[in-house]
Amino acid sequence: IKITFPDATSKSSPKGLRLIRSPRVSARLAADSLAASVNGATVDLNRAIEEDASIKFYKWDDPEGKHAFWHTSSHLLAERSKLYPGIKFGIGPAIENGFYYDVDSPVPITEAD
Repeated sequence: IKITFPDATSKSSPKGLRLIRSPRVSARLAADSLAASVNGATVDLNRAIEEDASIKFYKWDDPEGKHAFWHTSSHLLAERSKLYPGIKFGIGPAIENGFYYDVDSPVPITEAD
C-alpha cells in the first residue's frame, strides 16, 4: 500500500502495518503522538493501515491530539467509576478544554476518591 505524509511524500508499506510502525515515524514522534488521522478520520496509533492512506500524527499541541486524549480520559473515568456499586452513567464527552462524566451515585464521591 502507499502511505502519503503531510509533506506530500509517500512510501510503500505492507498492508496491515500499524500506524505507530509507519515509515518515517521516529521514536520521538511515536512518544509525542496521541492519535493520528488516516484519510481524514482520527484513529488510535495502533490502527492497522489496510489501504492506501494519507496519514498525519497529532500531538498535544494539536486540537485533535487534545481531543483524543480527553476522549480517552473520559472513558477511563467511566471505567474507574464502575468501582462504585449502583452508579448510573450520564454523559461524558471531551469538551474544548478537558472532559467530564456525569454520574448519579448512591454514595458521595469525594475529592479523596
